[in-house]
Amino acid sequence: MAFFTKIDENNIVKQIVVVENSIATTEQAGIEFLNNLYGKTENWKQMGEAPFTSNGVETTRNYGGINFTYDESRDAFIEPKLYASWILNETTYKYEAPVALPDDGKAYSWNEEITNWEEIT
Repeated sequence: MAFFTKIDENNIVKQIVVVENSIATTEQAGIEFLNNLYGKTENWKQMGEAPFTSNGVETTRNYGGINFTYDESRDAFIEPKLYASWILNETTYKYEAPVALPDDGKAYSWNEEITNWEEIT
């Protein structure tokens, strides 16, 4: 199966569609199929996960979700930023807390007010 996202003029994912590999033999073939299916030309992008292949075709980093942003320069789908203090990891293209989550077996939640983890009691 090949996964495609419809991206709006702001590069925000608005729809996700699955296309059979026999139809989406290339990214362009999948895009043409979807444009014909919906009867209009839209901005579609095939997405994938490491090692960045889907049906033998190199695809984007990370799977996109509704309201994710497609960053063309990184060729990656980036999730919405959960907290203002979190930083985009330029290797994974995922947001991370500026402080590592403690690895002590306890449960924590992020507190943006103090920009740190707080133990859940």
